[in-house]
Amino acid sequence: MTETKGYTVLFQGDSITDGARGRNDDLNHILGHGYPYIIAAKLGEELAASKPIFINKGISGNRVSDLYARWNEDAIALQPDLISILIGVNDLWRTMSGEPSGATDRFERAYRHLLEETKEVLPNAKLVLMEPFLLKTGATSENWEEWKAGINRYQETVRKLADQYGAIFVPLQEAFNRAAEVAEPAYWIWDGVHPTAVGHQVIAKEWLKVVGEPHIAGLN
Repeated sequence: MTETKGYTVLFQGDSITDGARGRNDDLNHILGHGYPYIIAAKLGEELAASKPIFINKGISGNRVSDLYARWNEDAIALQPDLISILIGVNDLWRTMSGEPSGATDRFERAYRHLLEETKEVLPNAKLVLMEPFLLKTGATSENWEEWKAGINRYQETVRKLADQYGAIFVPLQEAFNRAAEVAEPAYWIWDGVHPTAVGHQVIAKEWLKVVGEPHIAGLN
C-alpha cells in the first residue's frame, strides 16, 4: 500500500528564507536557521499525526526574477500544497546600488508572471505572500528615506498581488516597527535587511498567526 504524501509546505525567497540551509539530506540543517525552521518545528510537532513536510528552497541573493527562472525545478516540480514567498529586498538593493541588474525594476512584472504560472499549473496550491520589510540601521541608514519609499512601494505591490491572486498576505513591517520600540532596530535586523535570531522569531510568529493550522487543509 502506497503511503500518502504528507501535506507539503514550501518556503521560497532570498537569504532571509535561505538561512544558510543545507544543500544535502542532512536533516539537522536542511531547513536553515531562520523562520522556516521555527515554523516547521512548531507545526510539525502540533500536527505530527499527519506528518507534514516542510521544504526550504530560498537562495541568498535572489530577486523575484531569479525565483521565476528556477520556479519549475524549485516549486512546480515539488507539487507543494502551500507555497510561502518572501522576496523583494534584493530587487530594491540592486536598484539602490545602481547595479546593472537593477537598471529596470521588474519586481511587480516578474512577481505577477510567477503567480499567474503557479495558479495555472498548481490551481489547488495555497499561496502565502509575505510582506518585505526594513528597519533603519546598518546598510539602510544611508539614504533611509529612499529605502523606505522603495520598500513601501514593494509592500503595496505584494498586498495588491495577494488580493488579486487570492493569496494569504502576511504583514511584517508593522511587527518590526513595534519590536523596534522595545529594543533598538539592530537587535531585530542587524544590518537593516537581515534578521537576527529574534528577528526570525518575529517573522515566524506573524506567519503562524496569519497562516498557522487553520489554513493547512486536512491536518486539523
